[in-house]
Amino acid sequence: MPQYLLGIYQPDSGTPDPEVLADIAARLEAVTDEMKAAGVWVFSGGLRPAPAARVVRASGEDVLCTDGPFAEGKEHLGGFTIVTAPHSEVAAEWARRISEITTLPVEVREFH
Repeated sequence: MPQYLLGIYQPDSGTPDPEVLADIAARLEAVTDEMKAAGVWVFSGGLRPAPAARVVRASGEDVLCTDGPFAEGKEHLGGFTIVTAPHSEVAAEWARRISEITTLPVEVREFH
């Protein structure tokens, strides 16, 4: 059965108040529990802010390491969930649930 990455994109500026984040975290945990009960959940993880990223580029014997995200932008991948689903519409429904809770865009991409 195909697996899908549900990538959550968040703005680089500002963080919600702690009580707002606590509510979001509790609601996301409840959806994760539903995913587990449905047998679709594989793995979830949050990422540190984009400025903490490091890009490594190899060219022959040379390696260039730069601090910061690869792509410049105002929002970056902030977390993800991997699900197993029979088709993209099922994965998109879980993405919709996550997006409703976080109010953030969620990209759905199937693994090869």
